[in-house]
Amino acid sequence: MNVDVRPSPIAGTWYEGEPKALARTVDAYMDRAQLPALDGDVVGLVAPHAGHRYSGPVAGYAFAAVRGLKPDVVAVLSPFHNYIDSPLLTTTHRAYGTPLGPAPVDRKRVDDLDAALRAEVGFGVTAIARDPEHSLEIELPFLQRALASEWKLLPLMVRSQEPDTCALIGRALAAVLHGAQALLVASTDLSHYEDQKTALALDGAMLEQVEAFDPDRAIDVERSGRGYACGLGALAVVMWAAREMGADRAVVLRHATSGDVTGDYKAVVGYGAAALLKSH
Repeated sequence: MNVDVRPSPIAGTWYEGEPKALARTVDAYMDRAQLPALDGDVVGLVAPHAGHRYSGPVAGYAFAAVRGLKPDVVAVLSPFHNYIDSPLLTTTHRAYGTPLGPAPVDRKRVDDLDAALRAEVGFGVTAIARDPEHSLEIELPFLQRALASEWKLLPLMVRSQEPDTCALIGRALAAVLHGAQALLVASTDLSHYEDQKTALALDGAMLEQVEAFDPDRAIDVERSGRGYACGLGALAVVMWAAREMGADRAVVLRHATSGDVTGDYKAVVGYGAAALLKSH
């Protein structure tokens, strides 16, 4: 059966293009993660989205926290680094292609979310074909290696950074996922091209709001210039949705910068990993 698969624009450049090498690399990042004890069920993750060489050591911490889980559906929310005049985007394709195989899209839940948002706020989910966005796809090989079920993907690219809009999308997403074994993933990098000292301050301020599990304060911290997350909208929506799904706290698992990989601390990009937990 021919399935309409979104072709990867970044396999072989942003991450390994050969399946065995990709599996080996991703597994090694997760193997090396030294997680704290996580007292609760993981409802959501925060993970970085640079090329695996740079952010993989941090992303490994996030995805190691869900190794062996068996969700029905994984909602991956990312920014959109190009311009389309829509608050929320998805793919027209039926699956995302990676060297590890296709990740099938949960088209019914995409459609349900679109209908719910149109009824409530007057806009829906704009579907686009062959998008070039790396920040959503980059998480998929980790999910393909970490999870132990045949899950479907709910892919969303968030352009809105308005607090009220992010809260509405988050609540609608949680409602669409109600009754499913679901996992949320917020794809975001932190500060961009600051020196290491500045990056540590900016990243620390943003991760403090993640650990406080406060999406409104995360948006406020960026607006005031005290912190930065390039996937701020995705991060806020995931925190709102996770709250609705019973998560009650967040744990930052790892922080590093590109300088920790390259040795160049003059202009770094910040990476953070976190887990959003529902207490037992």
